Amino acid sequence: MASLKRKSKNIPAENIKRFQKKIFSFYEKNKRDLPWRKTTDPYKILLSELMLQQTQVKRVILYYEKWIEKWPTIDALASAALPEVLQMWLGLGYNTRAMNLHTTAQKIVSQFDSDVLQAMKQYKELPGVGKYTSQAVQIFSTNTDLVTVDTNIRRIFISEFKLPTTITDKELWSLAEICLPRGKSRDWHNALMDYGALQLTAKKTGIKPKTQQSRFEGSDRQIRAKILRCLLQKSMSISEMEALFELEQERLKPILEKMSHEKIIVRRNTAYQLKE
Repeated sequence: MASLKRKSKNIPAENIKRFQKKIFSFYEKNKRDLPWRKTTDPYKILLSELMLQQTQVKRVILYYEKWIEKWPTIDALASAALPEVLQMWLGLGYNTRAMNLHTTAQKIVSQFDSDVLQAMKQYKELPGVGKYTSQAVQIFSTNTDLVTVDTNIRRIFISEFKLPTTITDKELWSLAEICLPRGKSRDWHNALMDYGALQLTAKKTGIKPKTQQSRFEGSDRQIRAKILRCLLQKSMSISEMEALFELEQERLKPILEKMSHEKIIVRRNTAYQLKE
């Protein structure tokens, strides 16, 4: 680890400049036209970042634009009913993200006087918001000289600087600091993300992400989505779900218990319903 740290700190300045020029040159010719790049509103950028977690860009664009039309501000989202939020999220997957977003919006309004940027500086108090998202919102909103490292950026650094895939997050973030062109953080991170998504892909490099999405078909995630769709229409008992989904209670029960623990659903007598 010590030798790796020395290596990153001893990268010649000309190598860093060459790397920056390569990334910016690609970006100039290939930059993607994405709706969240046309705003500096921290709420809209937070929304895009949470939607983009483990979801393809093309699908997110449609949801993002509909969402902004319905809830254009953090206050509007905070005032929305959870079932309505979950209904809008259907199809994006990982529905706990929608619940986390809704709870985060309410916390930002009540605890931070609707100041998204201030809330990002205390991101540990916000469900579903980690260091990456916190830094990204600040970068894309204010162009502040911060860094953030997602799957694409991690892959670029590993490939370009010939680093082991076992490199720690701390070491990668330190390297990101060294490579940051001051005063250009917004463009730099957009450029890196485009280079990783369009040019230096996982397929091309063989560098796998640290965590990989599990198969959806037949998974607990698929069952959770089915449960959510049904409960958006009406409350249902576990026996009704068994018959509808053609599943044994042994498979359904732990999923329902987990969704109850996450406070997405509640049980009223013998039936389950969405939490209000």
